[in-house]
Amino acid sequence: MADDDNIRGTARGSSEVPLSILELATVGSGVTPTETLKASTELARRAEEWGYHRIWVAEHHGMPSVASSSPAVLIAHLAAATRSIRLGSGGVMLPNHAPLVVAEQFGTLHALHPGRIDLGLGRAPGTDPATARALRGRHGLDADDFPEQLAELTAFLDGAFPQGHPLERVVAVPRSPESGRPPIWLLGSSGFSAQLAGMLGLPFAFAHHFSGNNTIPALELYRSSFEPSAVLDRPYAMIGVSAIAAETPEQALRLARSGGLSMLRLRRGTPQPIPTPEEAENYPYSPIERDFLDDHLSKMVLGDAAGVRQGLEDLRKRTEADELMITTMVHSTADRARSFELIAQAYDLTGGS
Repeated sequence: MADDDNIRGTARGSSEVPLSILELATVGSGVTPTETLKASTELARRAEEWGYHRIWVAEHHGMPSVASSSPAVLIAHLAAATRSIRLGSGGVMLPNHAPLVVAEQFGTLHALHPGRIDLGLGRAPGTDPATARALRGRHGLDADDFPEQLAELTAFLDGAFPQGHPLERVVAVPRSPESGRPPIWLLGSSGFSAQLAGMLGLPFAFAHHFSGNNTIPALELYRSSFEPSAVLDRPYAMIGVSAIAAETPEQALRLARSGGLSMLRLRRGTPQPIPTPEEAENYPYSPIERDFLDDHLSKMVLGDAAGVRQGLEDLRKRTEADELMITTMVHSTADRARSFELIAQAYDLTGGS
């Protein structure tokens, strides 16, 4: 079993809670996936130096603006390029995969990098319905099957199917009984996974960055449902936060509009790489589109380093989150790295061990 120490992070610098990164390997217009993934690798190295606790990568499919379609592959690469920072999935969309495959992938990652791997699980498709069908096959599972899939995956990782179970003789290899297994996290943007995580005594990560209105109710449900387990003796809740720090608040807002236009195109069913700030500024927004953009920007933490720290602190206090995981969607990989560096400086993070 995973233990408390592999889940709860250590706050560094002047931060009250651990600070982590959700890396989407975002692809800007005019940038190749190879360039993006090289930048993600460099970001992982620098995040370790800056003192972030963990980096997770998210599973998305069919989106030209996101290169993290295969979390296990990207995690292996980032872990090999770093020494101490935790790596994980934020998350693997379990209905897209056979539980045995996920157990084998993360068993391999855990064997390669013991004590550094997290397995975050979600139940959304991470894509459009047609792509989800292509991933899952004609008779694939869906979100309603998530609890059953989770139980199967956990049994594979623990080597502990009950006697008489149809899969009792199936073994996920590699397994490392002496070093346990990667901690399982449940991810969500509503109450379903919050309650399930609480009932199972698992850590919970909430997607505040795209479901901010549900954050506090979901966290309250998680905490009220929590039952101590062999994994955790008390709740541990992390929230994902969209934040951009720049030299000035005006520059942060300018950078943020690129991600806003990218999200607008995704919602319209015309996904493209993330546009440049100039393209976002010159785009002819309709009134409805302008309202969408304004709403999107209002849910982000934007500003200079001090302003972003204040915004993150306000959010932490409102939600009582145990950890903040920051994601930054901008066109330039250099601007993204600079944003994380400024936030690290604002909190006086001490660097990895």
